Amino acid sequence: MIHAFRTDASLSIGAGHVMRCLTLADLLKARGRACVFLSRDLDGNLCKLVLERGHGVEVLRGRGVAYAEHEHAPFHAAWLECPWREDARQVREALGRIGAARLVVDHYALDARWEQAVASPGLRVLALDDLADRPHAVDMLLDQNLGREARDYERLVPSRCALLVGPRHALTGPRFAELRSESLARRAQPSLRRILVSMGGVDPSDATSAALGCIEAARLGSDASVLVVMGRHAPWLDKVRAAAAAMSTKVEVVVDVRDMAERMAGADLAIGGAGGTAWERCSLGLPSIAVVLAENQRAGARALGAAGAAWTIGALGELSTALPALLLRAQDGAELARLSRCAADVADGLGAQRVCDAWEAAA
Repeated sequence: MIHAFRTDASLSIGAGHVMRCLTLADLLKARGRACVFLSRDLDGNLCKLVLERGHGVEVLRGRGVAYAEHEHAPFHAAWLECPWREDARQVREALGRIGAARLVVDHYALDARWEQAVASPGLRVLALDDLADRPHAVDMLLDQNLGREARDYERLVPSRCALLVGPRHALTGPRFAELRSESLARRAQPSLRRILVSMGGVDPSDATSAALGCIEAARLGSDASVLVVMGRHAPWLDKVRAAAAAMSTKVEVVVDVRDMAERMAGADLAIGGAGGTAWERCSLGLPSIAVVLAENQRAGARALGAAGAAWTIGALGELSTALPALLLRAQDGAELARLSRCAADVADGLGAQRVCDAWEAAA
């Protein structure tokens, strides 16, 4: 059976949608399924990475305005960078060409109109969403966010649609589950020595540099070190490398890592966005400071904070004032231990397996 994935990465969208689709595709591939990504040739796309992971790619070409002015467009319609009917036509043709029986859609710019336009007899469709802000015409929907409830989608999906809701279904790779026990064990008596900074694959707002400035001002001690993880298309990568080289604290900057679970398991504190990587941190019980880097992360950050699973910073503009105090607080081992326990209660690292099982079993 061939599974198709309609998702994009770009300098404006970021890398998160493609990365979580890759997590699901890798699991399906391990079960003997072929996966093909249908992605537009946007600036900052990750088609090369998808190929490196052993999956197929059908590149969608052509640009234009996604929705006409008279249409009720999704809030993120501009992300599509193509008329939605044209995108649907290209995808429908690609699905027929590759013989796909399953389609995963992870794109904030697409809604029920697009899903109905690509529908065909026998095609099953799974939508990945975080917003509950537009209707879907799909067989299954996943929203992995803390605080989300099935009733949020009651009027947005068909009655037949199966709903997978909450971080029990978070799309984290298998290594996070494998390293969970080891990661939790090393947090029995925590101390602040290794800090992981990961503000997303693209980090268009250069939150990484702002975080490094706060860390440098905190003067954490000679035994402290910082690991910065970024993507190959990050526009501020050179600036971050220069800032890291000038710091008194030891800083390593790495790009496009394939061992994120190991690096998270070895960190004492993470500073990162409040998006999909939050569930990876929770699965390892990694204490974290979650920064709202986009409006769609706000609800998730609020829920993480309420659960005691992360300290949160509500906007990038607040980082320079809020982060120094939180770094000081993180030097208390008891505070780190409390964060770790609450984070570990949110997600266990097995969410992607559960989604894969449910998707394979869908009639």
